[in-house]
Amino acid sequence: MEALTCFKAYDIRGELGKELNEDIAYRIGRAYGEFIKPKTIVVGGDVRLTSEALKLALANGLRDAGTDVLDIGMSGTEEIYFATFHLGIDGGIEVTASHNPMNYNGMKLVREGARPISGDTGLRDVQRLAEANEFAAVDESKRGSYQQISVLDAYVDHLMGYIDLANFKQPMKLVINSGNGAAGHVIDEIEKRFQQANAPVSFIKVHHEADGNFPNGIPNPLLPECRKDTSDAVREHHADMGIAFDGDFDRCFLFDENAEFIEGYYIVGLLAEAFLKKEKGAKIIHDPRLTWNTIDVVTKAGGIPVMSKTGHAFIKERMREEDAIYGGEMSAHHYFRDFAYCDSGMIPWLLVAELLAVKGQTLSQQVEERMKAFPCSGEINRKLKNPLDIINIIKDFYMNDAVEFNETDGVSVDLKSWRFNIRTSNTEPLLRLNVESKDDEELLHSKLKQILKLMDH
Repeated sequence: MEALTCFKAYDIRGELGKELNEDIAYRIGRAYGEFIKPKTIVVGGDVRLTSEALKLALANGLRDAGTDVLDIGMSGTEEIYFATFHLGIDGGIEVTASHNPMNYNGMKLVREGARPISGDTGLRDVQRLAEANEFAAVDESKRGSYQQISVLDAYVDHLMGYIDLANFKQPMKLVINSGNGAAGHVIDEIEKRFQQANAPVSFIKVHHEADGNFPNGIPNPLLPECRKDTSDAVREHHADMGIAFDGDFDRCFLFDENAEFIEGYYIVGLLAEAFLKKEKGAKIIHDPRLTWNTIDVVTKAGGIPVMSKTGHAFIKERMREEDAIYGGEMSAHHYFRDFAYCDSGMIPWLLVAELLAVKGQTLSQQVEERMKAFPCSGEINRKLKNPLDIINIIKDFYMNDAVEFNETDGVSVDLKSWRFNIRTSNTEPLLRLNVESKDDEELLHSKLKQILKLMDH
């Protein structure tokens, strides 16, 4: 039996060729069909040059397992989430490697209601069957059908339901960088809705064309070196906000009117507050990496902050358990109850644009106070040979002074006027560090320096 290394904690991702190819894609489809036994499933793929072929091989595997396949074509991950819950079908698979390098591809799998299939909810079973590769002969009479469909209109209708276009009375300029990924076709449809409503919002599109060669680099605005084009366009056009997406647009990254990148952490607070205005007393889910600002905003707005382990499968599960209206991670994943508790990269920027319109304040004005009250380091990633040893060294160093200590995800230590979280990545061989303080930039930097020094042991 051959081990398939493309199966990760939450999804499937691997280097093209040995780790992931059309034969493996077929086996994944067949295994999904045998294990979940779905009647109907939706598939889609991002702009990568191999996504179409892998998707069709996957579809063949599903059909041979007796599953009817609906293909929505080139799409972002959230379009698969939407199609799954909107059509009321048994599951969905998006072929995507999101922000991984050119020579990678992968898949994100969901079951009915767009519930994630990850390590402890069926992904290991699918892996076992795909690795064994002992499928029965195909019964042609029971083979599933294949049909191409579009859910784009219904999906954009759903997105527009989060905002009221009548609120957009003043001219607004938005720079939108799709990074040559899958977002462009959705942006075009949203733009049409603004035009039909005569809303004075102009869209300045950067790297708009879908292109699997990624002529401007792999879209991953979490990396500082991938932000320049969006910043430059904001400056050049004197835009009110910049928006940049990763390849499958399940994350969006925002830039203020001064072309400054806004940490996802502060956007979580902004959106939490907006939702709590609509529903007093609602629950808001957040991750443990940076927490103080979110807890402060949510509590003051009359909501209930609930901490969850980092990672989309954990957040979605907790959202459902708590029936939370909104959940946010500092890594720019935002989750919405009305979107089947899934993450969307389109809903957040629409909501923030509406906040700009309604409050008559710039984005920098809306986050300035919060950034001052709770300055943070942003996530610092280090590739280390012995990450768990380093975590223990750091934990031991600060334990005696800790006011609070938490191991929900990695190690979180609260030291009264500052706190930090340090954890190993779920998806890469990295140690991830986040530090924040209470209204003290200087303290933040000195403590950050201290921890980084301990990391060099």
